[in-house]
Amino acid sequence: MAAGSIAVGVVVLGLKLLAWQLTGSAALFSDAAESVVNVVAAGFAFFALRFAAKPADANHPYGHHKAEFFSAVIEGVLIVLAAISILNEAWRAFLHPEPLDAPLLGVGVNMLATVLNASWGSLLVRAGRQQRSPALVGDGKHLLADVVTSVGVVFGVGLVVLTGLPWLDPLVAALTAVYILGSGTFLIRDSVGGLMDAAPPFEIVERIRQLVARHAVGALEAHDLRMRHAGRVTFLEFHLVVPGSMTVAEAHEICDRTEAALKAEVHDMTITIHVEPEGKAKHHGVIVL
Repeated sequence: MAAGSIAVGVVVLGLKLLAWQLTGSAALFSDAAESVVNVVAAGFAFFALRFAAKPADANHPYGHHKAEFFSAVIEGVLIVLAAISILNEAWRAFLHPEPLDAPLLGVGVNMLATVLNASWGSLLVRAGRQQRSPALVGDGKHLLADVVTSVGVVFGVGLVVLTGLPWLDPLVAALTAVYILGSGTFLIRDSVGGLMDAAPPFEIVERIRQLVARHAVGALEAHDLRMRHAGRVTFLEFHLVVPGSMTVAEAHEICDRTEAALKAEVHDMTITIHVEPEGKAKHHGVIVL
């Protein structure tokens, strides 16, 4: 799908550049500038997904999954740079306003590109969530954000045509840049959280705790439960306290049963369980009945 994003991005970019050339609109330039980012970001996502799919090796025993977060961070930085470029163009157009050429034709071409972006962006987000891929989700959300800005740009160009006020064009471009800047900032924040091994949302962690408590029957306690995401893979580790008289085979059976239940709930999960005797109980965390 990442390769498809590159192809779609090139087509959309061509259409938006044509719309800008037809009209000379600063607002349509802002839309085209973001599409340049889309193409470059799709290229990064393509290579990041291929690298992340490589199996673990001696130098990367936990795999290469975090490469997707690097792709998302780079995309966020590119979005911010695009916003700065748009603000610069909006300021130039505000100082030297010019009437728009062939605005209706330009808007029509731009809307065709917007429909294409909306369709592909929705597909990417759905596929990314199913595959738990930050790179695909980030790419899809960026395209959907592009759709929002495109609709705003078309609205602004329409206002210029209806009112005859050329300064509205750079104003819409500047507002578009502010929106794009926020989109890039949030994408960087979320991706850096993944690189820093941020914990999943509270609801997910609590669900995992409940599953451990329900399926680790025979154990006394589970504590020090920790989770993190690395691309589409979730890493989970915790300590499982069992009676001192329990055999290794019996403790292992509890671990196998618990792991099976957890992996049925969360796909692509890597689980590490440290079994301890009852003297190691801390009496907090997940109490297993």
